[in-house]
Amino acid sequence: MKRRDGLRWAAWLAGAWIVAAPLAARADAVDALKSFVQEVKTGRATFTQTVTSPDGGKTKTSSGSFEFARPDRFRFAYTKPFEQLIVADGQKVWIYDADLNQVSTRKFSQALGTTPAALLAGGDLARDFDLAALPTKDGLEWAQATPKAKDGTFESMRVGFRGKQLAAVEIVDNFAQRSRLTFGQFTANVELSPQTFKFTVPQGADVLEQ
Repeated sequence: MKRRDGLRWAAWLAGAWIVAAPLAARADAVDALKSFVQEVKTGRATFTQTVTSPDGGKTKTSSGSFEFARPDRFRFAYTKPFEQLIVADGQKVWIYDADLNQVSTRKFSQALGTTPAALLAGGDLARDFDLAALPTKDGLEWAQATPKAKDGTFESMRVGFRGKQLAAVEIVDNFAQRSRLTFGQFTANVELSPQTFKFTVPQGADVLEQ
């Protein structure tokens, strides 16, 4: 499978859950994160993702849309520069690469573990992550989430808010690769059809169990 699958898998697991609707004024960004986990049960948004190599000299940019419903369901649809689909149906997580006509799948519990995406599915913020408020930078209020488990897909994540609204998420994975996600057109607690999170293997596609 092409390297882009691994890049997107790790970046998505680290960032998906954090996309939030505008929030009420909070004391700091840590409180905003806690509020999101407690209050936002479903959501829909667009996203742009930029992945930077460890030396900072190489970047890849992609974009698309996503939807989620707690517990255990989400859908990421990449549209540019190529099509890729990531779906969690409550039992498994599926990744489909349209160019390769190839599907990879993992059991839900194995795919998420204690990554931030587990919080999208209903995880425990205080149990799984060390949280800290960071200094204001680039006009944003930042919070950092560091996983307590050391065997996950990322080292740390920073979440930036501008006023009452989430503005950015930056993830550093275990290979020192940095991914930045920006969000738009978010709708919180929207009604979503169960079919949104149903994945059907395309005809003729190769399926890889992981």
